[in-house]
Amino acid sequence: MKKSLYCMLLLAVSCTGNKTEPSLSMQLSKGTWIDLTYSFSEETLYWPTADKFRFDTVFVGVTPAGFYYEAFNFCAAEHGGTHLDAPVHFAKGKWTADQIPLGNLTGEAVVIDVSANALKNPDYQITVADMETWEKINGSIPDDAILLFRTGYGSFYPDAKKYLGTDERGAEAVAKLHFPGIHPDAATWLATRRKIKAVGLDVASVDYGQSKDFKTHQLLYEKNICGFENVANLDKLPATGVYIIALPMKIKNGSGGPLRIMAWVKK
Repeated sequence: MKKSLYCMLLLAVSCTGNKTEPSLSMQLSKGTWIDLTYSFSEETLYWPTADKFRFDTVFVGVTPAGFYYEAFNFCAAEHGGTHLDAPVHFAKGKWTADQIPLGNLTGEAVVIDVSANALKNPDYQITVADMETWEKINGSIPDDAILLFRTGYGSFYPDAKKYLGTDERGAEAVAKLHFPGIHPDAATWLATRRKIKAVGLDVASVDYGQSKDFKTHQLLYEKNICGFENVANLDKLPATGVYIIALPMKIKNGSGGPLRIMAWVKK
């Protein structure tokens, strides 16, 4: 049976003391690290009703003591830019941001490209058929995988009009959101027919922009399946052979938070 990337990395760690086996650094040198995170700045995109990222200067320059010093304060909503949706975001009693086991934020990943359909229809919802088609080519989605969907919308970030469907702010702008997401039927299929740790997309939500009840959020998060939203650079990842490390800000009792996510890809 084909070893997962997770097993390969564990094997590398366990063998670092055995000179007959490759070290962890040697194993990692056989791949490439890819940053899947957008920088946080005044350009960062947020839900129309959420507070935007603020970055205030405390001090920049030479101090009276004669040494150079920089410090800043930042403030932002949990959900914006590349970020984590903790399951408690839409499922009472499920994991908060600080409760998610590290093993559920790291591991083998697969990438399903639905851009051919999503770029034609801003209200496209990813279907069970999309996943079944991928599996016919690549085999079943592995147990305990992190599932990433590439819609192609990453090419629009941070242009709010193209990426979100509107650049307006406030409650009235929510009805004008248009971007792809995961259909609730597909979420049900994943929650009951497959065993995944997390799901991520290169759009602002796991539900499509016109969703009113956020049913996909409810269905996935009830099963403690985490969400990664506004993931960058999915166009640089292959369908398989990917290992993900997704480390959110550890906010106690948080429903989410800024996420630094990266991928290791086999050469």
